[in-house]
Formats: sequence, C-alpha cells, structure tokens
Amino acid sequence: MAEDLENLTSKELHDRAIDRAVHHLDVGFLWRLTRAIPAAQAAAGHTDQAEADVSHLSAILNELVHSGGGAVADELRPLYIEYLRG
Repeated sequence: MAEDLENLTSKELHDRAIDRAVHHLDVGFLWRLTRAIPAAQAAAGHTDQAEADVSHLSAILNELVHSGGGAVADELRPLYIEYLRG
C-alpha cells in the first residue's frame, strides 16, 4: 500500500482490513477483531452495546461448543474428518 494508512478514516481502515481478511481467509485477524470489539465499545462509552456484543458472542460460542450432536453434527462431519486427517 503506497498511501499512508494513518491518513485514512477509521471507516476506510475498517473496510480495507475486513476486505483483506476475507480475501486471505484470515480467521485469526477476524477473531482478534471480534475479541476487541466489546472493549472498544466500552472505551467509546457504549457500555450497553459492549454488553450486548459479549452476550451475542457468548451465544455464538455456545453454538460452536454444542454443535457435536444431531443433524448439525451430521452436516459438519466432512469438516471434522478433513481436520482430523489434517
């Protein structure tokens, strides 16, 4: 990137970072961003939104942990097999 990133707006930085992460399948960055959002919300004075973000993330993680049974687990079998054969 030839231009100075410091001169971009926060929205422009967000859009570029998300586009890059999606393009490169960079789940690590997306996870770091997900973890950072509640603290950023609180620091910006949006504590209600920070609490909602944590609750939403908790629900997503709960689904991840409990995805080992029933029809959902059956649909995820190819993913599990591919990973375990790794």
